[in-house]
Amino acid sequence: MRIFICFLFVLLLTSSAFTQGSQSVAPGFDLANYGVRIEPDKRVMTVLAALEAARTTNEAGESVPVINTPLSQQGKEFRDLLKSDLMALNEDLRTKISAFVTGHKARNKGKSDAELVSAFVSMAYALTPAPELADPVVTSDLPGSLLDVLDFAPLVRDFYRRSSFAGNLPEYQKRYQQASDAKLRASAREMVGELLNYLNTKPQLFVVERITTQTQRTKRTTLSNTETRERERKFNVVPELLAPAASVNFVNVKDDYYVVLPPETDLVGSGVRRAFLQYVIDPIVLANAKDIASIRDSVKKLLEERRASNPNVSPDVYLTISRSLVAAIDAKQLEDVKVRIATDQAREKIAKMGGNDPSKSVFNELEKFKQEAADETFLRLSEDYEKGSVLDFYFAEQLDGVEESGADIAAAMREMILSFDPAKETGRYERYADSRKRALAVREARRTAAGTMVTTVVDNPVTNKLLEIQKTVEAKDYKKAEVDLKDLLKNNPDEPRVFYNLGRVASLTAVSIEDSEQQAAKLLEAKTAYENVVRISQKQRVDPALLSLSYVALAKIFEFYDNKPYAMNLYDAAIRLGEVSGGAHQEAMAAKQRLVKNP
Repeated sequence: MRIFICFLFVLLLTSSAFTQGSQSVAPGFDLANYGVRIEPDKRVMTVLAALEAARTTNEAGESVPVINTPLSQQGKEFRDLLKSDLMALNEDLRTKISAFVTGHKARNKGKSDAELVSAFVSMAYALTPAPELADPVVTSDLPGSLLDVLDFAPLVRDFYRRSSFAGNLPEYQKRYQQASDAKLRASAREMVGELLNYLNTKPQLFVVERITTQTQRTKRTTLSNTETRERERKFNVVPELLAPAASVNFVNVKDDYYVVLPPETDLVGSGVRRAFLQYVIDPIVLANAKDIASIRDSVKKLLEERRASNPNVSPDVYLTISRSLVAAIDAKQLEDVKVRIATDQAREKIAKMGGNDPSKSVFNELEKFKQEAADETFLRLSEDYEKGSVLDFYFAEQLDGVEESGADIAAAMREMILSFDPAKETGRYERYADSRKRALAVREARRTAAGTMVTTVVDNPVTNKLLEIQKTVEAKDYKKAEVDLKDLLKNNPDEPRVFYNLGRVASLTAVSIEDSEQQAAKLLEAKTAYENVVRISQKQRVDPALLSLSYVALAKIFEFYDNKPYAMNLYDAAIRLGEVSGGAHQEAMAAKQRLVKNP
């Protein structure tokens, strides 16, 4: 059912149909050739399973979990299985685990359960592999948040040795692998392919390190010996059924980069993009260390100015350059994808008009979209700038040249560094104030429109009632919302807004139902309601935004049931309505592009 949630309620950005450069990634490429591994990690599995053993007593005297993070449907099923398997856990051990987790939670009252789990995930990677799960040799350089939970490690080792978990681990791993193979591998290929095609590069998989050792030959002489060692770099995608839903935990341990996430995560539209870009960019920055040294003082001055406003900003120049470049690539690549898709759709429209656009309406729509996409990029760059990525505007400007030339980002890096002029960076942030303002207005309009009823007349009895019902929906009282909507429908049998919201409430209800037959029945109700919006639009004028949202909601239901041809027709119908305010035009374009690539 989690797949349905992703389809129906999450805006996914998909890749362009175009590829560029000579290093394009083939559709069936082997992820391992790009340093990417997808497999569960026993350390994380053990630590999170130990957390699940922690229990406390609620006000009613019932035994409940200390940590109760929201999980995917597959995660819930695994949690139930684990709970059953741990019924015979030694009570003394369970008490110790419970006391530690309860105390840690009490000391971090402002954090959610998902945030608390994040520290334990990092702690797992400080341990040696199972079955030893030994503490790190050096702890002085570990962050404070990790040190706070490191004392949990002895309990994790006891849990591994004294519970049934280790014996069941092979079966658990199979379950994890099956869950990840359903989606993670395909979306990882898509994400890696998109980003590497944009950068025209391949990740550096090995690092050559020269180590000099000295041997005392006599009291006055020593012999020096230099050895060359090669270290492998890996980007590890770690499926974890007990990871909080919609979460991504990123941990970097020397040459290993780990992202821990629920196995149903779509990597293309997730925070994993940034983590993978960091994996690609870090060695490129390191290779240009000598050139970076020449601009170090200038960058440090920019950092000091930013740190005056935000003292949490890192003073590390090399880290700043790496993060700035990653932020710029992330924002510019997304803009590039959106503009390419929009341009493709504009060409299709003009072709259907006989190859002409006499009123320039399609051209004007495309230019408006390009401006909005550019504004959104500047807003995203501004947000990263505020966090310390003070060169992201500069690198975004440099990436325009990389896009046009198709150069390998690794080869272009030196020129980008040497072209840096600190004088031009003065006032960069302030220069895009108007773009930020416009982008924030667009974001707010989309946020207000997404998932809420579309109103055309404010002072209207139906509108007022729908606004009341919306409060009931926000309170997640879907049964009452459904009753109220059906009562409203009796006196307004041809009101499309009522049908749209009936479909929306039925969809939300379906998410919480575990019985497959009842779930299917609710989805059918949602489908029928959205179809009624379309039916009414054939007889009377319906708000284009409402119709656009209904087409896309219907398409995703058909896509969920693997009826992709019909889903494609519905996405096309939404696209033909154009970029109407509050509609789902961009979502329809992105979804269509996804289906074209994966028919």
